[in-house]
Amino acid sequence: MNDRSRLAVNICGIRMKNPVMVASGTFGFGKEYGDFVDLNQLGAIVTKGTSLEPWQGNPPDRIAETPAGMLNAIGLQNEGVESLINEKIPWLRSAAPDVPVIVNVAGKTVDEYAEVARRLDGVEGVAGLEINISCPNVKEGGIAFGTDPAMTAQVVRAVRKATRLPVIPKLSPNVTDIVLMARACADTGADAISLINTLLGTAIDAESRTFKLANITGGLSGPAIKPIALRMVWQVAQAVDIPVIGVGGIMTAEDAVEFFLAGADAVQVGTANFVNPSAAVEIADGLDTYLERHGFKHISEIVGAVE
Repeated sequence: MNDRSRLAVNICGIRMKNPVMVASGTFGFGKEYGDFVDLNQLGAIVTKGTSLEPWQGNPPDRIAETPAGMLNAIGLQNEGVESLINEKIPWLRSAAPDVPVIVNVAGKTVDEYAEVARRLDGVEGVAGLEINISCPNVKEGGIAFGTDPAMTAQVVRAVRKATRLPVIPKLSPNVTDIVLMARACADTGADAISLINTLLGTAIDAESRTFKLANITGGLSGPAIKPIALRMVWQVAQAVDIPVIGVGGIMTAEDAVEFFLAGADAVQVGTANFVNPSAAVEIADGLDTYLERHGFKHISEIVGAVE
């Protein structure tokens, strides 16, 4: 894909050649995919969840395929923020120097979120922070903060004080009022919002009469959650005045177009990467084709343009 100006966007100060990011997930989009896709063609890379200290994650089995999607219960396994700063960020800067890197930040306490943000502040190669207050697969932190507007506000406020980087809370769909959560973020200093994270689900093996995941529950992602994600993005885009990043079940350029029409300013591609490592690049190409076919000069012209 060429660098086409009609796809270039600026999301809360993060300049991207196109609005298609690879989402934070169960693996880091970097060395694992570098042999299969040109990372320089991505809009942005969101790292896997990063905590203050290394986390082991949950025991196996941790992934189960489901109709139109998958369940994961990885539990945010990662090597900690210092490893990210010293090893992963320098590699990404070398491999894809023109692609912004957004670090997904995890924590068990408000202070941990703030400390990770503080350590990343000023690190060369880090363009922004996605605050993971929505992972359903950890017993402390994550979704515990993202389902309570007061706790959400507390985390966002603390992170905002700890960094000069753009702060992007990632919201959970496992709530009764997504707009309430979004407003709590916007009112306490968030620069943008990404949504949605996975839905809480489970899977059972009928023959063995056992749960397929050792953790019993996991996060459901993939095409099955797209209608929910699309509805929530539409609701939030109407309720806040900061950029909205749409996530959830995006497999094709047409899926991505639907999110822009619903009000998203950018999108993230996650589960599709398991099926096709080039999915994000192909989706960006497809967006450009869509704009050309319909006579639009810039991607912003279709944001919120659904009737």
